Amino acid sequence: MQGSNDRFRVVSLFCGAGGLDLGFEQAGFEILWSNDIDPDACSTHRLWSKATVVCKDVKNLNPNEIPVCDVVIGGFPCQGFSHAHIRKVDDERNVLYKFFVKVISERKPKVFVAENVKGILTLDKGRVIRTILNDFTLAGYKVTANLVNAADYGVPQDRERVFLIGFRNDFPTNWRFPAPSLKKVTIREALKNVPSPLPEEICQAAYSSMFKSRNRRRGWDDQSYTIPAMAKQTPLHPSSPRMIKISENQWIFGVGKTRRLSWKEAAAIQTFPLDMEFIGNLTSIYRQIGNAVPVKLAKVIALSIKPYLRDD
Repeated sequence: MQGSNDRFRVVSLFCGAGGLDLGFEQAGFEILWSNDIDPDACSTHRLWSKATVVCKDVKNLNPNEIPVCDVVIGGFPCQGFSHAHIRKVDDERNVLYKFFVKVISERKPKVFVAENVKGILTLDKGRVIRTILNDFTLAGYKVTANLVNAADYGVPQDRERVFLIGFRNDFPTNWRFPAPSLKKVTIREALKNVPSPLPEEICQAAYSSMFKSRNRRRGWDDQSYTIPAMAKQTPLHPSSPRMIKISENQWIFGVGKTRRLSWKEAAAIQTFPLDMEFIGNLTSIYRQIGNAVPVKLAKVIALSIKPYLRDD
């Protein structure tokens, strides 16, 4: 079933501020319904989206509340998967993963897109990802696990993530993850239209020994380090002096003014629109930005799967 004006309808789980959702929206999909547990992220999502945004823990959601759709997108944490042992089926931390599988099983979308961290591929020597792929296969989907770097898709940031893409068994099997772009976008290009920040737009927390355990600065003509969800771990602005390595896990700042990227600069590097508004305090805003899928990468994925979706 397609939405109005031939737009494929999307349900988003664990949507956050909506980086993945916004990319699909820009690709011409209709975000119908979204869910997250974070009130600030839900409020941010409502600023740009016409979707029904449900701010609720998925443990309190009934899959029947979720509308029929063409596509399910989102991500699920993997804390319930042990590094040393195969997962325990009854581990309560697996509830988010199991809920995602349950929605796929019951709503039977044409395709699903699930994002996760790179480490999921090596948990328990690969047994975890094999179990996850098997669970989606049993739900009736042909699934591929794709490790990609956002920097290869027009995002000015080195950010490696895994995307599980599953097509329902009655859909084509020849989909492939899009080829990398030949041109990489630099920090200079990403920030050229971002105004100089106000002091209150920059995390001013002290620099911890953990922060200074490795280099945190990239130059204007490089791609940024990964934008994290923790404000005080945000990379340095390229105007900062170079960091100097003095021992194996210890770096110091060079001479000059050092500062982190502002939240607006971090959002630009995550390829959010420059006029994107975020709800919450500074810590919350940085967290929403860092947790998001880069919008431009989400759009690339959405455009790649769109031709394979047909009417039922």
